[in-house]
Amino acid sequence: MTTLQREIEMLLADREPDVEVLLAEVVSSPAHPTLRVFIDHPDGVTLALCERVTGVLSQLRERYTLEVSSPGIERPLTKPEHFRRFVGRRARVRTRGDQPTPSSRQGGSASAGRPAGSPSRRSYTGELVGASDTEITLAADGALVTIPYAQIRRSNLVEE
Repeated sequence: MTTLQREIEMLLADREPDVEVLLAEVVSSPAHPTLRVFIDHPDGVTLALCERVTGVLSQLRERYTLEVSSPGIERPLTKPEHFRRFVGRRARVRTRGDQPTPSSRQGGSASAGRPAGSPSRRSYTGELVGASDTEITLAADGALVTIPYAQIRRSNLVEE
């Protein structure tokens, strides 16, 4: 979780305590950076809720163009509890380029058909089959791929 996301969660804690911040990301633009905030709520996300959250986050509008929205069909997965909640669903996981390649298993093989010395793969799409406190397991391309949370750059559900 980024420092900016923690700041947003603290701003919302008193006035909108049931709002969960799924993802806060800054998208650069030539004129002004845009802050996209994806939120969720036990009763669903409405336009009125997005407007209230935008009001609570008004101080951030000095630094960013602010977009607040629902997660949509391809909702971001950013916390272990998100991954656990959606075990059995299809997900796309992009890993950090500066990290070692996640481990893969296919029929007991540790390299899942990847030749030694081949470049690191950075994107996996498949069924989320497990999620612990430290890593996820994805069934992708006929193999089980285990990816530690520290290696995940971005992940989201994929429409089935």
